[in-house]
Amino acid sequence: MAPKLLVVGGGKMGEALVRGLLRAGWARPGDLVLSEVSPARRSLLADEPELAGVALVGEELPAAEGTVVAVKPPDVEGVCRRLRPMPGPGAGATPSVRALSIAAGVRLADLQAWCGPAVRVVRAMPNTAALVGEAATGISGGPGTDREDIDWAASLMSSVGSVVEVPEALLDAVTGLSGSGPAYLFLVAEAMTEAGVLAGLPRDVSARLVTQTFVGAARLLSETGSSPEALRAAVTSPAGTTAAGLRQLEARGTRSAFIEAVAAATDRSRQLAPAPSA
Repeated sequence: MAPKLLVVGGGKMGEALVRGLLRAGWARPGDLVLSEVSPARRSLLADEPELAGVALVGEELPAAEGTVVAVKPPDVEGVCRRLRPMPGPGAGATPSVRALSIAAGVRLADLQAWCGPAVRVVRAMPNTAALVGEAATGISGGPGTDREDIDWAASLMSSVGSVVEVPEALLDAVTGLSGSGPAYLFLVAEAMTEAGVLAGLPRDVSARLVTQTFVGAARLLSETGSSPEALRAAVTSPAGTTAAGLRQLEARGTRSAFIEAVAAATDRSRQLAPAPSA
C-alpha cells in the first residue's frame, strides 16, 4: 500500500509540516515519507527523535496518495514533472493524485502544466510561524480540484496553524500581509525593545517585557473575539499614558507605513512570479 503522504523537501518548512502532522494525529510515522536530496540534511533529520519511523529518502519520489512540494521555487518544476504518470500501457499508476505546493510565487497554471491533468493541484502560502505550529496560511485550488481536495490541503496546513481559502488572485496579498507579516512585527519588537532601553530598562528586561506583551496581545485578539479597535480603545484611558503614546504613533504615520508596507510586499510578490505558461 502506498504511503499516505510524500513530503518533498526536508528544509525547515517541510520538517515543520511533518512534525505538525504527527503531533496533530493526521498520520502515523509509517504513513509519511520525507524526501531530502542533501545527505547532510537527511542525517540531521534521521537524528530527530520526533521523526522516528518516518521514511527518509533521497532524490527518489515513491508513489503516495498525496504529495507536498516543499522545495525552493526554482526546483518546483522538476519535482512536479516527476509526479506525472508515466506514458504507455502498463507504465504504472500516477505517483500522487493530489499535490500541494508551498513554494512562494509559483502559479497554479504552471503547477498544473508540470504535474499533468491527472494530478489535482493546490497552492498554499504559509508563513514562518509554521515552525512553532502557529502559521497563517492561505490556500487556493487549481481548476481540477473539488471540495475534497481543498479540505485535504486545509487539513494538512491546519496541523501547523490557521488556514483561510482565497482565490489565487489574492495569494499575493496573503504573501504581503501574513507571509511577510512576522518580519514587520519583529521590527516593531526590536524598536520597542530599544525604546525600553532608552527609557532606562536593562536590555534583557526590556526584551522580556516586549515578548510577553506580544504574546498577551495576540491571545487577546485570538481568544476574546474583540476587534483590534475595541481592544485598543479598552486600554486607552482619556488623557492617559497610552493615549499619549498612540498620538505620537499616529503623528509619525505608523498606520500609513504598515498599509504601504503590505502594498509594497504584495506588488513585489506579483513581480517575482514567473511568466504564465504558454
